[in-house]
Amino acid sequence: MKTNPPQSIQLIVILLVALGLIGMALSGYLTPVSRLLVNPVVTAQTWLAIRYQAIQSLITQPVDINTLRHKNLELEAENSRLQVQIIELQQQVTEAQLLSTLVDYERRHVDNQYIAASVIARDISPFMHYVIIDRGSDDGLRKGMPVITHQGLVGNIAAVTAGAARVQLINDPGSSINVILQQSEVEGVVNGQITGEIKLDMVSKNATIQPGELVLTSGLGGKYPANIVIGQVVTIRSDAYSLFQSASVQPAVDFSQLDIVLIITNFQPEDISPLVPGPSTP
Repeated sequence: MKTNPPQSIQLIVILLVALGLIGMALSGYLTPVSRLLVNPVVTAQTWLAIRYQAIQSLITQPVDINTLRHKNLELEAENSRLQVQIIELQQQVTEAQLLSTLVDYERRHVDNQYIAASVIARDISPFMHYVIIDRGSDDGLRKGMPVITHQGLVGNIAAVTAGAARVQLINDPGSSINVILQQSEVEGVVNGQITGEIKLDMVSKNATIQPGELVLTSGLGGKYPANIVIGQVVTIRSDAYSLFQSASVQPAVDFSQLDIVLIITNFQPEDISPLVPGPSTP
């Protein structure tokens, strides 16, 4: 009759086997076996993890795309607001610099009284050259008042309403100004052209003028005060058959960049046209 070994012997055997396996594992003898057993498990877990992440991404992707779209729209709107603010700040800086320059001009010309005005519209006709300003008769403006910037003469008030006025520019075809050249002290007349240029006419044939000479208002004719800068002589034309010389003039004022102007309010223009002899009537 066969009997089972005592339990103590079984326990000792199990401990010896366990110690032997631990020793073999620590010695590296069981590494190939562990790889054979562990690698399939790791491969299966990796496969399951990849499939789980793919399914999770598929489920959450529409939500992420919508979130990103909303954030992108918010960022674009914020960028647009910042760009508008930058442009407004740049305009404020430019206007502040221009106002500072105009104030400095006023201090250097204390004989005149001024009102500042902003340009709110420009001409659209190719045959007329004028701007609209945001000051009118309620501000004390009257027809004929000279309009300037710190650079030079702009024109004069051609028409007035209660809150606005139209300024005829010096390059308008209807503009004519008596002038004097600063260096040679030669007198002439500056006329506006349809092309938007200004031309010096009625210069004596015997006068000697040079390119670069400064053209100023002479004060003759009663339309403008004297010594306001108009521009510089560019090219001179003198034909043998002509009684007078003429020249093209580069305006001192850039009319395309007019934003703020000054109106001389204490100058009273005089209309002397009734005193100029006209053609005799039979």
